Amino acid sequence: MFRLCAIGLVLLAGWMVYLDAVVTSRFEGRRFEVPSRVYARPLELFDGASVSAGALERELSLSGFRKGDGRKSGSYQRTGNRFVISTRGFSFPDGDEPRRRISLIISGDRVQGFSVIEGDNAPIVRLEPAQIGGIYPAHKEDRVLVQLDEVPALLPTTLMAVEDRNFYDHFGIAPLSIGRAMLANIQAGRIVQGGSTLTQQLVKNFFLTREQTLVRKANEALMSVLLELHYEKDDILETYLNEVYLGQAGTRSIHGFGLASQFYFGESLKDLDVHQIALLVGMVKGPSYYNPRRHPERATERRNLVISEMEQAGLIEPGRASRARGLPLGVSERPSYSENRYPAYIDLVRRHLARDYKEEDLRSEGLRIFTTLNPAIQYAAEYAVTDTLPRLGGGQNAEALEATLVVTAKDSGEVLALVGGRDPQFAGFNRALDANRPIGSLIKPFIYLSALQEPERYTLTTPVLDKSFTLEFDDGKRWQPKNYDGEERGEVPLHKALSHSYNLPAVRVGLDIGVDRVQETLTAFGVDTPISRYPSMLLGSVSMSPVTVAQIYQGLATSGFNTPLRTIREVTDAGGEALSRYSLEVEQVADPAAVHLVQYAMQETMQEGTGRSAYYTVPEELSLAGKTGTTDDGRDSWFAGFSGDLLAVAWVGRDDNGPTSLTGASGALPVWSRFMAQVPQHGFSPVVPDGVSYHWVNSERQALTDEYCDNARLLPYIAGSEPTQTISCSGTLERRIRGWFEGLFQ
Repeated sequence: MFRLCAIGLVLLAGWMVYLDAVVTSRFEGRRFEVPSRVYARPLELFDGASVSAGALERELSLSGFRKGDGRKSGSYQRTGNRFVISTRGFSFPDGDEPRRRISLIISGDRVQGFSVIEGDNAPIVRLEPAQIGGIYPAHKEDRVLVQLDEVPALLPTTLMAVEDRNFYDHFGIAPLSIGRAMLANIQAGRIVQGGSTLTQQLVKNFFLTREQTLVRKANEALMSVLLELHYEKDDILETYLNEVYLGQAGTRSIHGFGLASQFYFGESLKDLDVHQIALLVGMVKGPSYYNPRRHPERATERRNLVISEMEQAGLIEPGRASRARGLPLGVSERPSYSENRYPAYIDLVRRHLARDYKEEDLRSEGLRIFTTLNPAIQYAAEYAVTDTLPRLGGGQNAEALEATLVVTAKDSGEVLALVGGRDPQFAGFNRALDANRPIGSLIKPFIYLSALQEPERYTLTTPVLDKSFTLEFDDGKRWQPKNYDGEERGEVPLHKALSHSYNLPAVRVGLDIGVDRVQETLTAFGVDTPISRYPSMLLGSVSMSPVTVAQIYQGLATSGFNTPLRTIREVTDAGGEALSRYSLEVEQVADPAAVHLVQYAMQETMQEGTGRSAYYTVPEELSLAGKTGTTDDGRDSWFAGFSGDLLAVAWVGRDDNGPTSLTGASGALPVWSRFMAQVPQHGFSPVVPDGVSYHWVNSERQALTDEYCDNARLLPYIAGSEPTQTISCSGTLERRIRGWFEGLFQ
């Protein structure tokens, strides 16, 4: 017997050594894998800020603000178009934004009457940015770390009053509590009471499985004692506050009171009231059973029981307890922290982050990633796709259609919105990034730009031949390009060939200046994949993703500057220290004068050419520039265009590359137009660069003419390339007088 006891003690000692190593190795160093958090851009409010009342309310909801009287932090009141908002404050990379209470009116999609009612006065107030997603550890645990000295004192005292009254007195286990629990359970014939200390609960969550066996319970007790031997009580309590499981958000588990406060109330832990603290503490017993969103009656009963425990323990006075029991749960309608709201956009963010950060660090270091996403623009983009797509094609064809939309800030290249398919919430194949499809006529502006950079050879009025021809290659194969409508028009001015998207002139010009030259232009504007040098490339056989198309059209919108698209403004560590700043980068890759001429033709596309149907949806006074694109059998429908503020690229097609009945004008353009019609913005009014002057010309005859002559058009020319021939017209004086009178009534 003695030998057996001795062997048992040796084995127990060895097992204790092993458990001790497990406890210390996990508890020391980095105790938690904290996900990185991805934020939208902050909404800045000031007199004159551009935002609609609906967009402001949606963004407040997205950021977890609750509708109320606008007095409590994280709430707002709306009366018509007047808003009163109580901000929470936020720690931005460039400094802290304090809490304020502000008032404003939305009129004509602009902020008016902006004022700070409470807090430090400021002309501009930034709202807390909405968290739009996260990059989570493989085990899908999510938490917001808190320190014990940041936690309201009522929380740990309530937790101990309910779960472990003798926490600061025991050594990890409480034999008397275990005995009382066993007796109560035996008398009830079922488990009605637990005897675990907070330390044991932490050990169970932190180190062990949830199986109910004697071996696991024995390990739990031993490890609890070891944990108490190594670490201070406050350290254990702080870890418990960050570890305890308090709910589920889809595939993510909500751990710790820091995240639970935001998840259920949309508020910081330090701002919770008595009844909210009581609810969270009560949920420790069973987060699913007492889920306040699914089972409000159970949750209310449990919360009130905890409030009574607080009263009995002397933590709150009777009157305060009575008032707290009479309050509603106060849970927000939906979690302020949910699954990634914009999976396609987050996908692009992750690819940009991969240039500088390891995936392991993104999943575990609690980085804060501040992006360029604009929730109002994203909402409009998603609506444009989901509202327009079912109306295209008709019948089964419409059901098979997919669409993408990429929106950037015209001048900075910041990606403001991105839709990866007809279901914006789908987290699978991201067509905006990975659907590489032939771009069709979207290539034509780059063909003509290459030519117009030789002003001694090409201008907007240079006649180009719209007539069929045949190329015969060395292997005997023949290629005969055709126009989409099958017609031929003879000589046409270059600007008309572009705005009406004629194929034959584009191919002729491309062959004249050389396929290699067009390839060099595309590469300079941001194409980083191989481009075929076959003549068919001149009709858009080169494949690109919608994001790549947005990249190259960004250069056209910014007068020839390659502006790399970016989704990230700044990355900080969990403590707010800046790690990376992603500033604007530009490189001039084309002559601004030549780009200006292409911009003119793209504006003509919208007024007179293949994009004119946009104005069935978009206000006529909004000046736009754009280009349609269509591939064989309508397999790919494209539209790329820009205003003074935004650039957007739309694609419509089928995943199986099947034919559709759509063109760029009947497929992608309606999606693009629907988006542009929803967003307040300025028209495109390009600055005329040095070396460009405008002249009245008769473009059909390539001659200078008078403003009031027939067929007169005001066109830009690179200095020295304007026509030298002049033609006059009869009745000039009469036309001037008529024009003067017409001008009086415009």
